[in-house]
Amino acid sequence: MNPILIVKSLTKSYSSNILALDKVSFQVNQGKVLVVMGPSGSGKSTLIRTINGLETFDEGEISVLGIKVSSDSDERKIQKIRRRVGMVFQQFNLFPHLTILENITLAPIQVQKRRKNEAEEYGMYLLSQMGIESHAKKYPSQLSGGEQQRVAIARSLALKPELLLFDEPTSALDPERINEVLDAMRRLADQGMTMIVVTHEIKFAKEVSDQVLFMDSGKVVEISSPDIFFSKASNERSRKFLNQIDKSKSIQ
Repeated sequence: MNPILIVKSLTKSYSSNILALDKVSFQVNQGKVLVVMGPSGSGKSTLIRTINGLETFDEGEISVLGIKVSSDSDERKIQKIRRRVGMVFQQFNLFPHLTILENITLAPIQVQKRRKNEAEEYGMYLLSQMGIESHAKKYPSQLSGGEQQRVAIARSLALKPELLLFDEPTSALDPERINEVLDAMRRLADQGMTMIVVTHEIKFAKEVSDQVLFMDSGKVVEISSPDIFFSKASNERSRKFLNQIDKSKSIQ
């Protein structure tokens, strides 16, 4: 199976003393789900933003859908990648003055030059996939956080990406809204969408991921199947992280 993403020795520093990414290497095959976990400040968000060209890097190489990018690649290559890779952020970033359907159809109409009726038809299909088609004519302020994040996912899907990146998509949500978003992501995985998900949601990682990549201090500490990672992680740092999460959940 051909990898959709290959990352080789990716290195990025914010100053001479701080390595945000330290020789990070891994790959993701088509139709697979990689969950990225690690403590705060471990480089997870920097990694996922680098894949999408939102962050530059110092050394190494990224190959996304056969498009190779190095530290000195020009903006045209980055734009090629962004046209084929979707991203869902912690914050929903919806346009408040546009309806839900208009938020979803804006980029397909303006960037991909699709006909309005075609974009709207596909937008309604995506909203139905997310279980929120009845909200098409509402505005973002009329929706809950979980509903807004599902709109953000639909907006990313509207451009028909081949790879979807999620940067802690549930971290800004109330606990009761988290499952709404995770369920939508589960359905995408079942449909064969290739995804990289930065998250602390262990249940989702256990049930949906094909691999778990654990980071600490900008390095890949461990990468393994969820069965192995959550039952017998090989690295002491990984085990300590999982124990801390277990303790925090038992307190709640």
